[in-house]
Amino acid sequence: MTPALDQFCIVDHWVGDLSNGVFQLGHVSERLHGLVSGADCGLLTLLRCYEPGDRVSILELLEHASSSPSSFCFSTKIIMGQQSRQPVLCVGESSSHLEDHINSIKGVFIYPRLQLDPQGAH
Repeated sequence: MTPALDQFCIVDHWVGDLSNGVFQLGHVSERLHGLVSGADCGLLTLLRCYEPGDRVSILELLEHASSSPSSFCFSTKIIMGQQSRQPVLCVGESSSHLEDHINSIKGVFIYPRLQLDPQGAH
């Protein structure tokens, strides 16, 4: 990662297996999503972490990506408690290798290093 990028954000990877719906997140993403370290999770577990108003559109985006190979991007905030929100940008792609029967979805979460007010106004 370049020094400038590292100064302004944290980038962490994730991967999902479309055959069983299990997602594996990097360590930073696990912590920020409130997940147990090393534990697999499903799509609904991830969606529950996000702003309620964004959940349906993110679900539709990921459902489309799981049905045909494509690239996607979304942004939302992770709800980290009553007064805390963490902005997150997700960029990813899905693939299907029919000869190998491998269906996967993968990408990165990008977390801006921001000091947000308790109401999440930024």
